[in-house]
Amino acid sequence: MRIVTDEVEAYSLAQTTPPPAHLQALSEETVATQECPQMLTGPVEGRLLEMLVWVARPKLIVELGTYSGYSAQFMAAALPEDGRLITCELDPARAEFARERLRDRRIEIRVGPALETLATIEDPIDLAFVDADKPGYVDYYEALVPNLSPHGLIVADNTLRGGAVLDGDVMHEFNEHVMADPRTACVLLPVRDGVTLIRLV
Repeated sequence: MRIVTDEVEAYSLAQTTPPPAHLQALSEETVATQECPQMLTGPVEGRLLEMLVWVARPKLIVELGTYSGYSAQFMAAALPEDGRLITCELDPARAEFARERLRDRRIEIRVGPALETLATIEDPIDLAFVDADKPGYVDYYEALVPNLSPHGLIVADNTLRGGAVLDGDVMHEFNEHVMADPRTACVLLPVRDGVTLIRLV
């Protein structure tokens, strides 16, 4: 299921500031050489993430699911000078691909299960971008919420799952879990495959 029509999506892309040249090149290389290129965040969502970082001015961003490093570099572009970004990747080959193409010293790639990496992070998390294995979203959420800073934000990707949520798939279960949590408030945006913003109340 298409969340929006191809024409509307094309218009949205045309009316969004294009990515910088190095990220456009990374996008093209990812599509040409990597498995599952549909996992690429894309320029519209990349700019959305960048805008959220620009507004929030986080000191610490945590990303779950590095893939080729595209979204991490988009977010890092808006980080304050003293900010940092930890991105978690389970696949060593993907992590190495991303590491070789990093252009920002404030990005740190950690290889291994994301929950194990989260358990080692002691500083408050100001912004978390969750874009890893979908069955793990509830566990990631439960690990992140207690470690959010008072004005922290969780950004969960693929929360419409191509419309499969309407049939009660795993992302519907995640969405319902978040909705039932009195600790947080959320809004699900029909951007690309669904992006949910979650904050503490």
